[in-house]
Amino acid sequence: MDYESRMYELEFPAPQLSSADGAGPVLVHGLEGFTDAGHAVRLATTHLRESLESELVASFDVDELLDYRSRRPLMTFKTDHFTDYADPELNLWALKDTEGTPFLLLAGLEPDLRWEKFVTAMRLLAEQLGVRRTIGLSAIPMAIPHTRPLGVTAHASDRDLIGEHQRWPGELQVPGSASSLLEYRMAQHGHESIGFSVHVPHYLAQTAYPEAAQTLLESVSDNVGLKLPLAALGEAAARVREQVNEHIAGNAEVETVVHALERQYDSFVTAQERQSSLLAGDADLPTGDELGAEFERFLAEQSGLGDDEDNRDR
Repeated sequence: MDYESRMYELEFPAPQLSSADGAGPVLVHGLEGFTDAGHAVRLATTHLRESLESELVASFDVDELLDYRSRRPLMTFKTDHFTDYADPELNLWALKDTEGTPFLLLAGLEPDLRWEKFVTAMRLLAEQLGVRRTIGLSAIPMAIPHTRPLGVTAHASDRDLIGEHQRWPGELQVPGSASSLLEYRMAQHGHESIGFSVHVPHYLAQTAYPEAAQTLLESVSDNVGLKLPLAALGEAAARVREQVNEHIAGNAEVETVVHALERQYDSFVTAQERQSSLLAGDADLPTGDELGAEFERFLAEQSGLGDDEDNRDR
C-alpha cells in the first residue's frame, strides 16, 4: 500500500456512482479555509449534505493533514469538565441530486500539510471511481455592493468547459490553496477540471452569506446539469439581506461605503448601455458575464487612477 492510499480509509461496499447513461460522476470539492469568504463554501457543502441523500465513500486522516495549532478545534467546557470536542473532518461523500443522478462531494477543512500527497491521493481516487469532471468551489472578497448581483469568476483546464462564463480579465499571482492545486494537477494529468469563485462583498466576508453559496451551486448546476435544491438557501439569503439592510440603515459609515459602490457600479452599467445603443441593430449585445468582466476592469482602472493622483499629490 502506497503512502497516498494510507491517507484515507475507504468504506465498503462502494456506492453505485454511474448515472443512467453510464457516465462517470462529477466530483465537487469545497474545502473550508483560505478562499471561503462569507463562509460560502462551508454553507454550500453543508447544504448539499443535509438536503440530499448521502453516503460516506472515504474519510481522510486529518492527523496527517492538519496543523491543530493554527486552527484549533473548539472544545466545550461546562462548570468543571469538558463536554464536547468538534472533531475536524475531511471526507468524500457520494450524493444523489433530486433526480437521482449520483455525484461526489469532497468537503471539510483544507489541509495545512502535505498538499502534493493529498492532491495525488485525490487524483488517484478520482480515477479509481471514474470521475469525469472535477468542480472546485471558492469565495473571494471583492469591492462590490450586496445590493447588486454577485459575480462569479470561472476557470478551467479547457475554455470550452465554461463557455461564455465570466473570466478574470488579466493575469495575477495569488496565494495558493489545496483546492486550487487539485484543480491544477488534475488538469495536468488530462482530466476535465474547472472551478467557480464567487465574489462576496468585502464588508461581509466574515459573515455567513447564503447568497454566495446559492450562487456557487447555481453555477455547478448550470455547468453539469445536476438538479440541486436551492430554495432553502434562497430563503436564507433573503433573510440575511434584510438583516444587512437593517444594519446598514443605522450605520452611516457603512451606508456611505455601500452607496459609493452602488454609484460606481451603476455608472459603469450606464456607460455600457450607452455604448450598446451605438451597436448595429443586428449585433450581439454583451452578456451579463461580459458586463461583469468589464466592470472588474473598470474597477481596476479606477483604482489605478486614484494611485496616480496620490503619487502626483506627493
